[in-house]
Amino acid sequence: MIILARNLITGDGVTLLKDGAVAISKGKIRDVGSAREVTARHPGESMVDYGEATILPGLFDMHVHLGYYYSQPDLDNYDDFMIAYYAAKQARIALNLGITTVRDLSSPHNLCKQLRLAGEKDYTTVPRIIHTDAGICMTGGHGHTDGIEEVDGADNIRSAIRRQHRDGADWIKLLTSHRSNIPEFTQEELNAAVDECHRRNIKTAVHAGTQPSIEMCIDAGFDTIEHGTFMTVEQAEKMVKNGQAWTPTITAYTYLYEYCRKIEAEGGDLSNPVAATAAKDCAYFQPAAWAYRDNFKKLCATGVTVLAGSDMVLYGAPPLPINQELGYMVAYGITPLEAIRTATVNPARVLGLEDVTGQLAEGLEADILVVEGDVAKDITALKDVKSVYLGGKEVYGGH
Repeated sequence: MIILARNLITGDGVTLLKDGAVAISKGKIRDVGSAREVTARHPGESMVDYGEATILPGLFDMHVHLGYYYSQPDLDNYDDFMIAYYAAKQARIALNLGITTVRDLSSPHNLCKQLRLAGEKDYTTVPRIIHTDAGICMTGGHGHTDGIEEVDGADNIRSAIRRQHRDGADWIKLLTSHRSNIPEFTQEELNAAVDECHRRNIKTAVHAGTQPSIEMCIDAGFDTIEHGTFMTVEQAEKMVKNGQAWTPTITAYTYLYEYCRKIEAEGGDLSNPVAATAAKDCAYFQPAAWAYRDNFKKLCATGVTVLAGSDMVLYGAPPLPINQELGYMVAYGITPLEAIRTATVNPARVLGLEDVTGQLAEGLEADILVVEGDVAKDITALKDVKSVYLGGKEVYGGH
């Protein structure tokens, strides 16, 4: 099969082809190039012409919580079965948005492992899932009420990492800051976590949004810094030297800022704990949102590897809004092609999947998104999804 469109973005942050085409065979990309050349090389192939649309790689969302049910207003209904149904729906939403790979950074124990297995057994259709187990925080630390595992001390952290890896975690996640400048884990504990992961060839992410936690986590050597809300240019430069990546999650903090403004102006439903907590922390979200707005372009200019992640868990908020995340990146100073790279090539390399997916390139899995319009000119076109292919199989759309 050959799919064609007026615009084709390979995902490398630079390449845009006009009148492009992708040839797909047995779930793999077999050819990419101009429509004239690709169709000439593969005579007799069936063709789907998407007209004035854009073909691009399936997107990555590098910070999701498929099983985050804690903000639901009827928490008492959420036993293991209901949580699994909830997670399966989030996975379906991801595909419908063109997200073909997710990195889940804390869901209930074993949930993502089993959801991925259900997809492999064809019981359901899910994106490619890379996951941690539940995150790890200090006793009483950030997330301790949301299923995060509470662990104290370097040796105990090592033990928890070994246990989570034994139980199937692909990555390990720690949480060491919340909405104050008081770090949660000590430097010794952070260093031990990274050492234990890296000596076992496991990668590790860390929730670090405030100072001095960001600096401590960069020094410890975490592979990805999640949020890094108040990160400095000097810290981003240090991350470049260390080979570390940054997942800013602009949308989550900006949405919470706007949500708080609305509550202050109009009132709102604070019946679920996440909303109630957000309302108490309104003073945090304005400087957080503005820090991204004012600093994002300067931080990108250092060359730090940026990863697109949505991290949206508030009840009633748009789920997995990776298209909005890329929209903010463009609004704050980078090009649409550069923004798309944060959801394609960059995450594929960080996850070690660059030989599997992340670009429209010969030999890779045919994970493909087709949207109406010209994304290279208008990043908001990502909201108008026409078709999504996962391993060459159309999982959303009508062709």
